[in-house]
Amino acid sequence: MDPPAAKRSRSCPAGPKERDAGAGAVRGRGRPEALLDLSAKRVAESWAFEQVEERFSRVPEPVQKRIVFWSFPRSEREICMYSSLGYQPPEGEHDTRVPFTRGLHLLQSGAVDRVLQVGFHLSGNIREPGGPGEPEQLYHVSISFDRCKITSVSCGCDNRDLFYCAHVVALSLYRIRHAHQVELRLPISETLSQMNRDQLQKFVQYLISAHHTEVLPTAQRLADEILLLGSEINLVHGAPDPTAGASIEDANCWHLDEEQIQEQVKQLLSNGGYYGASQQLRSMFCKIREMLRMRDSNGARMLILMTEQFLQDPRLALWRQQGAGMTDKCRQLWDELGALWVCVVLSPHCKPEERTSWLQLLGKWDKLDVCPLEEGNYSFNGPRLQPATALNPELLQKGSTCITNTEGWVGHPLDPVGCLCRALLEACRLEEETLALYPDSGPEKRKVAYQHVPVPGSPGESYLALALEVALLGLGQQRALPEGLYAQDKVVRSEEQLLALLEEVELDERLVQVLRKQAGLLLDGGPFSGFGEVLFRESVPMHTCARYLFTALLPHDPDLAYRLALRAMRLPVLETALPAGDPHSNPLDSVMSNRFPRWFILGHLETRQCELASTMLTAAKGDPKWLHTVLGSIQQNIHSPALLFKLAQDACKTATPASAPPDITLLGIALELGLQVMRMTLSTMTWRRREMVRWLVSCATEIGAQALMNIMQNWHSLFTPVEAATIVAATGTTHATLLRLHLDAPRREELWACARALALQCAMKDPQNCALPALTLCEKSHAAFEAAYQIVLDAAAGGLGHAHLFTVARYMEHRGLPLQAYKLATLALAQLSIAFNQDSHPAVNDVLWACSLSHSLGRHELSAIVPLIIRSIHCAPMLSDILRRWTLSAPGLGPLGARRAAKPLGTDRAPLCQLLDAAVAAYINTSHSRLTHISPRHYGDFIEFLGKARETFLLAPDGHLQFTQFLENLKQTYKGKKKLMLLVRERFG
Repeated sequence: MDPPAAKRSRSCPAGPKERDAGAGAVRGRGRPEALLDLSAKRVAESWAFEQVEERFSRVPEPVQKRIVFWSFPRSEREICMYSSLGYQPPEGEHDTRVPFTRGLHLLQSGAVDRVLQVGFHLSGNIREPGGPGEPEQLYHVSISFDRCKITSVSCGCDNRDLFYCAHVVALSLYRIRHAHQVELRLPISETLSQMNRDQLQKFVQYLISAHHTEVLPTAQRLADEILLLGSEINLVHGAPDPTAGASIEDANCWHLDEEQIQEQVKQLLSNGGYYGASQQLRSMFCKIREMLRMRDSNGARMLILMTEQFLQDPRLALWRQQGAGMTDKCRQLWDELGALWVCVVLSPHCKPEERTSWLQLLGKWDKLDVCPLEEGNYSFNGPRLQPATALNPELLQKGSTCITNTEGWVGHPLDPVGCLCRALLEACRLEEETLALYPDSGPEKRKVAYQHVPVPGSPGESYLALALEVALLGLGQQRALPEGLYAQDKVVRSEEQLLALLEEVELDERLVQVLRKQAGLLLDGGPFSGFGEVLFRESVPMHTCARYLFTALLPHDPDLAYRLALRAMRLPVLETALPAGDPHSNPLDSVMSNRFPRWFILGHLETRQCELASTMLTAAKGDPKWLHTVLGSIQQNIHSPALLFKLAQDACKTATPASAPPDITLLGIALELGLQVMRMTLSTMTWRRREMVRWLVSCATEIGAQALMNIMQNWHSLFTPVEAATIVAATGTTHATLLRLHLDAPRREELWACARALALQCAMKDPQNCALPALTLCEKSHAAFEAAYQIVLDAAAGGLGHAHLFTVARYMEHRGLPLQAYKLATLALAQLSIAFNQDSHPAVNDVLWACSLSHSLGRHELSAIVPLIIRSIHCAPMLSDILRRWTLSAPGLGPLGARRAAKPLGTDRAPLCQLLDAAVAAYINTSHSRLTHISPRHYGDFIEFLGKARETFLLAPDGHLQFTQFLENLKQTYKGKKKLMLLVRERFG
């Protein structure tokens, strides 16, 4: 029987079957050495004991050594796989943190020495340079291997990680690259079998003497057991040999630290909210895929370990108790976990008993309460979906009235199309191993290459063509969009991942024929196809798939490419909900969005629709027929103004290359899309309107003066008055625009006339915001300028505010038209009212400016404005300020103030006497108003106010008497405010 350690005895006699095998091997002793190596290599890889005697002493020594030699892994690919977590450094760089890279560097620097192979056990020393000021580190490494696989590793660095450390890598690479320099010994049992009793005793005693502190207790225990006749050790034939390799019944797999994997996954899940943790878990998933690709049984082992840790995640129970869903990051990880189990269970290379055990495990896990459920209802049991209402060691008669495939293949929890497509592509994959293994192979990024591999029993078929067909069948399937945000997002991600696989495949003539055939089938597929004539409201749009097909088919069959892409432009969920013929509906506003509560990814789908349209517009450049056809499809199917504007911008950019003349047809398409955006957003007014308007003027300028004048003449349906006057007309007549248009004098005047007419129309519609821009544009035309001025005068009577009137009045004065400015200032004053306590009114500066203007014009204008000042302004300090300004200098006598009077005006004569009386009355009224609700803390301010009042009173001939009477009145009226009146007496007597 085998020993408990499961190591086959190397000293037990061979059975009849083993003797026959041994004899066969001995009979092959006379073969050429190359054939002997080949035989030993095969034995080492499969450990077929039927071909060689298990007991080495029965096999010739050359065969023994060859078997031992060939049993170590010969490919560096596996060493790389087990010493890196799939980390990809930036292009052109190599990450020294990756153990394989570090190990390769140690090997190349000569750090490996004292390498010894005893049977199926390899050992050696690795000298690693220390850091600055640190000594050199020496690590002893031991490796056990069996049938070309490393089965266990040990290193003095004690670095616990998922995979091999750099020192194990260095020793392994040394054994692979310098195999013939390694000192080779047979398994220790074979060496011991050649010793007599005295040699064996000497060997054991020297061994114990050299390591007595470590092995003496064990040696004594074994000696006691051997001397005991009935002991278990005496019942076992032979003895275990750690250097002799495993027996044929033993499992044969690469070394994997299961405990470390469990610990690492547990730690990463506890940090699940961090980006780095999710990335490391995905790297572990990639490592499992790599193992599966290599048909390594550790792939399933590692997946089982990870799944167990995922199910022990404490957040699962918490989410279940709270009735909350997973986070998106966590759900994505679970999706990848499930996809890996699909690959493992469906693998054609697994044994039936393995598949049975895995299915039992999955069933056991599925019964756990914490096992998460897939979000989304993938077998839609709601009301039957109706087609779009717009369809007529005729179309309804052509197909069904509901979606036949409510369960989509792309985005399905089991990802059937993705798994099948990847499996077929894997069968056709060509890889240069060196590009994947060696960091020193250069910064070039590896490009995946595929070849046609024939399908057995199907002449003319290849796995590569089948992969393309399978992907297109899944992507082109008409299917209902699942419920739930995550399920819908998964549909999008699955589509993108599948298309990313197809984009790696270089299309040859054979694959192009497959594309053409599948495209035709999709167009004629009826209700089963997302490209069929009947499309239903809940159907997943085909924009992303159509973009790939259009790009791929365009060089080979343009007509088919355009037919397919145009058919895919539809977005039925919007077409059936928007009112027919309503060009102003905006599906992105809050009201419209509420109509689609289930379509969480509607914005993303509309973006993909826009990208498809942009691709077609770019491809159709120079072909007016297809350009107008694509334009019609865009106008019919795209309802988002923001996306239409992006399309217009893209088309304009494509139409105006820097090194070639512009494409006028494509520019016209861009302009037409821009005009549609203007009409759609005229009533909704988005924050991007100003940008859109400026771009439209720029696009029209690229086309020519006529296009620019057309949008000016039709501005009512495109722009607001403010946009038309301040952006369209102003930008369209700048010096840069005129230079760009290369116009002669008559055409330039025609453009100016159009802009002035636009400005006047805008001023009439919105004088408050457009009057000043209109005046500015009309400066060079006297008639137009007078018309604009008259519009302002008329608007003043119709409610144009004093602030706007003052603004226009200041503009007039700046342009050298003081009389017109004065007229507008008087109209503004007539609308103004400043109360007694509004010292900081916004119009204070405008009033002072108007008073200064009237004073500069002459006594007549000043006399006319005084009554307006008295009627509009009741603020005493403001009135007194105006009065003082007017008394400082004499008013102008002419209309332009060229001549002045000999002396300033007096306050005792008109018109200043009326203003003085008004200022005095304002101070009296304001004083009574303030005293009504005055508090002691404001007494000081009031005393200062009376001081300013006295200065104004004294401007009158009897001002001193009036102020004295005023104070006496205050003392009598407010004698109860004793403290305040005391302050008044102290200050004014």
